[in-house]
Amino acid sequence: MTVTTALTTRGPRRAAGTPARSGPGTLVKLAPLLPATALMAVFLAGPIAYALYGSLTNTALSGYRAADPQFIGLDNYAELIGSGEFWTSAWLTLVFVLASAVVGQNVLGMALALLLRTARGPLRPVVSALVVTAWVLPEIVAAFALYAFFAADGTLDALLGAVGAGGTTWLVSFPVMAVILANVWRGTAFSMMVYGAALSEVPPDVTEAAALDGASGAQRFFRITVPMVRRSISTNLMLTTLQTLGVFTLIWVMTGGGPGTASSTLPVLAFQEAFKFAQVGYGTAIAVVTLVIGAVFAAVYVRVLKPEVD
Repeated sequence: MTVTTALTTRGPRRAAGTPARSGPGTLVKLAPLLPATALMAVFLAGPIAYALYGSLTNTALSGYRAADPQFIGLDNYAELIGSGEFWTSAWLTLVFVLASAVVGQNVLGMALALLLRTARGPLRPVVSALVVTAWVLPEIVAAFALYAFFAADGTLDALLGAVGAGGTTWLVSFPVMAVILANVWRGTAFSMMVYGAALSEVPPDVTEAAALDGASGAQRFFRITVPMVRRSISTNLMLTTLQTLGVFTLIWVMTGGGPGTASSTLPVLAFQEAFKFAQVGYGTAIAVVTLVIGAVFAAVYVRVLKPEVD
């Protein structure tokens, strides 16, 4: 067979680096994704687009702006930038997320996972049951339980009063600390279970070999265990951060954002502006800013989760 005949029979070769054309087989493989894509478009992209449009209007709950809202462009965002209350709320949100999710839930969750990995006897099931109970409780039930714990003459005050240290109104004097501790108690179980599963995948012979070489417990943890569960840590950080960023019920039941606005995170402030002061467009703008902050956190964590290229 001549070269010309071979080229004629086989057809022209695809140039190097040119992607293959998608055929019917590719479409068949993508078909199962269509229902999920449609659901995301309806229940995720649709509401986000509607909220973005609403933040560009002066919609209100009552009055002429409720019947005939007007498009006002970026006026709501310009008002946000000049609002001291918004910046205070943004700072409180950052503190709340970093203290209760990034540090509190992740550090305590890892500590509990390490404890349960080495625990013997009844300690393991008892600790697991106590921690997981806080997580499986409905959020509204957990919120009222925590309110009763921190309230004046509540459980915490009674316990401290037994040693002569009672009388502190925690939800008035230290509202941010109270909601941070409440959220740590509420969400630590999830981190504990994620890290428990990750630690079970660490080969024990590796840590045992390091111990025989003289590595201390801290060295084995930071130089062997942490690198091996890095992806689980990053994933858990992203999930707990995004969940904490949207916490509303817990704070609203415990403090109502008060006293004043002392514990008003961005979700609480958005609710107050939209439904307490009837400024729906302005409140929606705050919600959109919260969404953008969550997207920034997610982008950072996705970057960390990106597989390393040799």
